[in-house]
Amino acid sequence: MNAPDPRSNAPARALWYVAPGQAELRAAQLPAPGPGEVLVRMLYSGLSRGTERLVFEGKVPASEYSRMRLPTQEGEFSFPVKYGYAAVGEVEAGPNELRGRAVFALHPHQSRFVMPAAGVVPLPDRLPPRQAVLSANAETALNILWDGEAAPGQRIAVVGAGLLGLLCAGLAAGIERVQVTVIDREPSRAALAAKMGAAFSRPEDAPRESDLVIHTSASDAGLALSLDIAAFEATIVEASWYGDRLVQVPLGGAFHSRRLRIVSSQVGAVAPSHRGRYTHRQRMEEAMRLLADDRFDALLGEEIPFDELPKHLPRLLASDAPGVGAYVRY
Repeated sequence: MNAPDPRSNAPARALWYVAPGQAELRAAQLPAPGPGEVLVRMLYSGLSRGTERLVFEGKVPASEYSRMRLPTQEGEFSFPVKYGYAAVGEVEAGPNELRGRAVFALHPHQSRFVMPAAGVVPLPDRLPPRQAVLSANAETALNILWDGEAAPGQRIAVVGAGLLGLLCAGLAAGIERVQVTVIDREPSRAALAAKMGAAFSRPEDAPRESDLVIHTSASDAGLALSLDIAAFEATIVEASWYGDRLVQVPLGGAFHSRRLRIVSSQVGAVAPSHRGRYTHRQRMEEAMRLLADDRFDALLGEEIPFDELPKHLPRLLASDAPGVGAYVRY
């Protein structure tokens, strides 16, 4: 059962996106955790350069407002809104079996928070809390591989060496006898691809005849390349999200004669191939188990103190920001 904890009355602060390109820290009122709830002290949170960039810029399409909304979100799209979904913290109060445990939760950037105990997932013993900020991205990457029906012995290409693409490559490299190639214009990503266990190629040298192509670059050129390098009857998983931007898709030429298949992937639903065996929570637990691997520490990127987060966001979420990611330390 829950035990009262005076720390629930301690002041908390949260990040709010308040206007295009602007964010600020605001005081957050915390209720005392009730039965079946936990009080969590944040340790780290992750920044998504895809989704959070669109939130920061005010480019979330109105059609997606309800689908993107998290139970722990406050405010409304586009502004002001408290958003984020990669929180790692320690349970300070709540059910006995969770108290003192490090947990992952889909919660915005906030120093302390209260939420239902069913919404937090304890970290596997081998997963460091700092690395656990990648859990939501790893769950997305796992679902992408399931949507693409990745299988042993395949030639898998990942177009786009951002955080999601490299996580896809790292998880795919663990499949028996696969050949994984990461394709990106930025040669500095070659070292990260190698740490994931994958080969690296510039677009002009990309290997052809891939059985599965995963596109994560969110660019027209990347999607065109994905179609071009796919083998006969191959699957192309479109894992990019373009917000409200229109995209040109080259479906002429040999698209039909090669019987290519374009599959969308979105983490909100478990892939059909695994839906009968995995709940959303079980999929997250599996992703976290796979994430407990020293290779993935290389993807964390820059560490930012929470107190300084608003002033760094324009740089961290810029379209030309260096590196593949960043995380927040509390």
